[in-house]
Amino acid sequence: MAAHLNVFLPVLLVFMAISSGPKLSESARIFTIINNCKETVWPAVTPGESFNGGGFMLKPGQSIIFTAPVNWSGRIWGRTGCNFDNKYGNTSCQTGDCGGTLKCGASGKTPATLAEFTLAALDFYDVSLVDGLNLPMVVIPLNGTGNCSVSGCDGDLRPNCPSVLSVKANGKTVGCRSACDVFNTDEYCCRGVFGNPVTCKPTYYSKMFKEACPTAYSYVYDDPTSIFTCSGTDYVVAFCSSRFVHELILDTKAVLNLS
Repeated sequence: MAAHLNVFLPVLLVFMAISSGPKLSESARIFTIINNCKETVWPAVTPGESFNGGGFMLKPGQSIIFTAPVNWSGRIWGRTGCNFDNKYGNTSCQTGDCGGTLKCGASGKTPATLAEFTLAALDFYDVSLVDGLNLPMVVIPLNGTGNCSVSGCDGDLRPNCPSVLSVKANGKTVGCRSACDVFNTDEYCCRGVFGNPVTCKPTYYSKMFKEACPTAYSYVYDDPTSIFTCSGTDYVVAFCSSRFVHELILDTKAVLNLS
C-alpha cells in the first residue's frame, strides 16, 4: 500500500512511525521515501516488486510508504530530468535512467547516488557514491537497535564537482561521475593489482567526496565508516534532506528513548 502526502506531512509521518511502538510483524520493514528537493524526482528501486514495480514520481515535498519483506536486498536511487510522456517513445532521464522506463527492472545508468540495503535479522545498509552521484540522499533508521546511524549525504556536491567528472544538461551540472568511470584505470577502479583493500587506497577524488560526506561510501573498500547494521528498524530515505527535518527526527528519537 502506498500513499502520497503533501509538503507538510513527511515530518508528521516520521513522528507517527517513531511513536508507533513495536511493529506488528518482524518480517517486514517500512520504507518512507521523501522528496525534499526543489525539483521532481523519480525514485527507482531494484528489485522493485514491493515498491510499485520499481519506479514512481515524487513532486517536491511528496512522500510515499512501502513495506518490504525482511529477505529483500536491493538499491534505491533518484532519477532527475525524466520524460516519460513522449508519444514517440523517446523516454529517458538526465541522471539515473534505467532504459527509459518508469519502473526499473535493473540498475540505473551512472552517475547516481545509491542507497543499498540487505534486510535480515540484522540489516546492513549504506549510501554509496562509488559509481558517482546525482542527488543528495540520506537514510535514517527508525525504531531499531544496533549501530543504527544516519547514512548518506545532506549536501549537494554537484556544484563543486570537478569539471573532468561533471555531467551537464542545459548548462547545469546534474551529476558527478566516478574517477573509475572517467579514467578507467586499475588504480581508480580497484582492480588488477589494486583489487584488494591493502593496495586500493583513497584517491584525490574519493577523498574529496569523503570529506563532504563522511558516512557515505567514497570508494570500493570504504567499509569501516560507511556500512551500518541495525535490527528491527524501519527506514526514511530522503532526497535533499533538509537539516531541519533530519535533526527533528533525531531529536524526537532521543526524547522517546528509541535511539
